[in-house]
Amino acid sequence: ARDGLMEGEIRSDCAALNGLVRAVLESGAQVRVLRDPTRGGVATTLCEFAESAALGIELDEAAIPVRRDVLDPLYCANEGKMLAVVAAEDAERALAAMRSVPEGKNAAIIGRVISERPGKVVLRTAMGGSRILQKLAGAQLPRIC
Repeated sequence: ARDGLMEGEIRSDCAALNGLVRAVLESGAQVRVLRDPTRGGVATTLCEFAESAALGIELDEAAIPVRRDVLDPLYCANEGKMLAVVAAEDAERALAAMRSVPEGKNAAIIGRVISERPGKVVLRTAMGGSRILQKLAGAQLPRIC
């Protein structure tokens, strides 16, 4: 409970990703990129993807699987998780492969790559609006490993 930020029954969900990676690669899905979002969280990692590919990414906030005790699901370090960008026609195949291993039981399709807004990540909010996500600025919340 560093700095009094966390209370309650908090457990680490760190996990090895080799089985999850193997499942996706063996599924035959056309993989564009795989990465764990440990540094900077999901938002920062996706911003890096969008910038390097000069494409946009549109996220669906309601589709992101988040436990209720997570402080900041978009910027918190996520060890034991993986972001995968695959060809659109292979998304369901890759999802099924992820869900076939214990580390991927909560895998979900959380967004799509778009040609609009190159280099930007846009979050469609649960309230029906949208906002542009930025890379993490400042210090990341403490991690529990």
